[in-house]
Amino acid sequence: MATDIRDISRRVFEEIWNNKNLNAADEVIASDYVHHDAQSPPVPDGIDGYKEFVSHYLNAFPDLRLTIEDQISDGQTIVSRWTATGTHNGDLPGIPRPGRRFSVTGMTIARIRNGKFVESWGNWDTRKPGLPA
Repeated sequence: MATDIRDISRRVFEEIWNNKNLNAADEVIASDYVHHDAQSPPVPDGIDGYKEFVSHYLNAFPDLRLTIEDQISDGQTIVSRWTATGTHNGDLPGIPRPGRRFSVTGMTIARIRNGKFVESWGNWDTRKPGLPA
């Protein structure tokens, strides 16, 4: 029985982001993974690049919590609408740490092959209070 791609996506959100287990990326991110997110610093392709992307935000927002609000899938692509909350207690390039709580909404579209993310596109609202526009 094939794994439902919603389960794979939930693992990315829960295990990697919420439980801060970067090693789980080895199981759900493909070695040739490509990340697209114009609002984030560029990262190399592959598992290490994804870990770098996650680390960038977990360092700035140590209590970051992602909540999946909705998911739609077609068998090889999944769209996840999510809310991220936390406290900006770490530095981001060009943005000092204000120590304020924040909440932003966003979406991730991920293409999955053989049970792993091979490519994803992120889009999130940077205009919310607590994050610079």
